[in-house]
Amino acid sequence: MKTPRIPHLILAAFCWLLTISGAFAQGTLSIFSWSEYIPQTVIDKFQESTGIKVSLENYASNEEMLAKLVSGGSYDLIQPSEYTIEALIKENLLQPLDLSAIPNLKNIAPEYLNLSFDPANKYSVPWMVGSVGIVVNTAKIKEPITGYADLFQEKYKRRIVVLDDARELVSAALGSLGIPFNDITTENLGKARGVLAKWLPLVKVYDSDSPKTSLLNGDTDLGLVWSGEGALLLREDKKFKWVVPKESSHQFIDSLAVPKKSKNKVNAEKFINFILQPEISALISADFPYTNPNLEARKLLSPEDLANPASYPPAEDAAKLKLFKDIGKLASDVDALVTDLRAD
Repeated sequence: MKTPRIPHLILAAFCWLLTISGAFAQGTLSIFSWSEYIPQTVIDKFQESTGIKVSLENYASNEEMLAKLVSGGSYDLIQPSEYTIEALIKENLLQPLDLSAIPNLKNIAPEYLNLSFDPANKYSVPWMVGSVGIVVNTAKIKEPITGYADLFQEKYKRRIVVLDDARELVSAALGSLGIPFNDITTENLGKARGVLAKWLPLVKVYDSDSPKTSLLNGDTDLGLVWSGEGALLLREDKKFKWVVPKESSHQFIDSLAVPKKSKNKVNAEKFINFILQPEISALISADFPYTNPNLEARKLLSPEDLANPASYPPAEDAAKLKLFKDIGKLASDVDALVTDLRAD
């Protein structure tokens, strides 16, 4: 029996379908990200445009992410802050980027490129810039809050939310003492311990995922939070006020980087270039209004968004913001200090 001949048009259509399906079967991308930092709409658009299947896992601190990588966790893309990038480079845990595959890097403001933690952006590309500040519910708190000592007062006991982040808490304690927060020594940690021993019993909520939630719900009245969370609170209700502590505060630059063990570096670089498109970057700012380092994306934001002081601090506040440096093995001492005090 002869095999029936397939009409040429059907055969051509079948081959075309195979070609199309092959073009969109582009593999996978595993992202290890800060929680509440990548809108689902952005992931959906990337999957639709590339056919790359994205899996997303979240972490709550740089230290958690670093521990996962060191213990053998395998991811294609991570979002470390500036001091963690510095540590990852020292430990040879990142792959150099092919910047020719990321032409949209041209959209990033020059002040966020070629910084000391990654000269020439060999290993990282900025995602979002932010800071740590104080949010005050002015309907409940009438006294002026200008710095850390104003925040951590006995009269506000059980009314305070803070970031569940040991480095940030220790830095605030050092700042209150006039000690630069990168000056982490055994002696200065002892000084910070004395301050935190008084502060931490006043705290009601520790939360790095969504510290704004307890403020919105009225469970707390003031707190130490991420600037993007502060911006959302200011957007939600005018009763909330954003304060950059007078002593100084942390400015972080969260970036995208490819771990050494990544098996999908090309897909990771496609994602990086994708999110640097102005329209996509503006979508990220709409949900998570940190300082967008993408100048072309800023042109798409509303005047109200650009006027939000938590997102885009005025010059006098910006001057108080400093980057963290890698502190090496002392990071474990910082974590132990806060853990011990919270256990007391």
